Amino acid sequence: MARFDLTPAEKLAYSLTDCNLGKGVTMNRQSNTPSDVPVIPRNREHHIADALTRDWYDNHPFKTAWYNSMSITFSLGEKFFIDSVRAFSDQVTDPKLQEEIRGFCGQEGFHRREHDRYNRTLCQLRGYDLQYLEGRLAKKLAFTRKMLSPLEQLAVTAALEHITAILAESGLDPDNPDALSMDPAMRELWDWHAVEELEHKSVAFDVYRAVGGTDKMRRKVMRRTIFFLLLDFTVGTAHMLRRDGKVWSPRLWLQGCRFLFGKNGVYRRVWPAYREWFKDGFHPWQRDTRALLSNWEQAQAPAT
Repeated sequence: MARFDLTPAEKLAYSLTDCNLGKGVTMNRQSNTPSDVPVIPRNREHHIADALTRDWYDNHPFKTAWYNSMSITFSLGEKFFIDSVRAFSDQVTDPKLQEEIRGFCGQEGFHRREHDRYNRTLCQLRGYDLQYLEGRLAKKLAFTRKMLSPLEQLAVTAALEHITAILAESGLDPDNPDALSMDPAMRELWDWHAVEELEHKSVAFDVYRAVGGTDKMRRKVMRRTIFFLLLDFTVGTAHMLRRDGKVWSPRLWLQGCRFLFGKNGVYRRVWPAYREWFKDGFHPWQRDTRALLSNWEQAQAPAT
């Protein structure tokens, strides 16, 4: 059997869950991550300072700034994810999901460390205002913690994990036209992060459902969350381009719009997967991305 084929037991389990049959079906287990996808942290350090001194994505200022602005959101965002999931860990009774929560927190902790280094180095080398960029996000997260219930905060985490998972899936797709456009060191970091996002893509979602989260709440939360996330990406990109002296270039912004919204644009590629979130009975592993994980693992194997 191929590594990523569903076992008969898994096929039966998926056939009995409400992620396939919709409302009114009670699951006998809380975790729905396939058994052949372990959620295990990889403690990797990435040496990217040299790449950060230049436009490391396709030698293009906008593409580089957009990815850098995404990184800015991760350091504080990953801590929010960990906290929101841990808040409910004592209510999880499935040993498999409990183990996945530990793996999730470990993976996100290493992501936070690496992107914190990334962000600090980037801003020091290129003169970006890290206090401004992270300060905006810190205020937003403080407001979220104050105004939303713990369950709503978990719903925010599940929604953002879906977004990062579909971006990761797109980035790892061998048919992605921009797949080879990154500096190799940056590609190594982003691929490592993407793989682990796919591995744990349903952990927050499964915890949310296990503790009584509803479809109505998660849909409502996603509509708000996506707006503020895209706003953060745009503000961060504009700030970096302004510091680079390129923010007022209409040609650059037109190229950026094509990069995001064009035929093979980032947002356009993930739009169908994003919309799946709003379907009845949705579950992240209905998008089976195990082949992408296998491809990455095979590429890590030392040559013989």
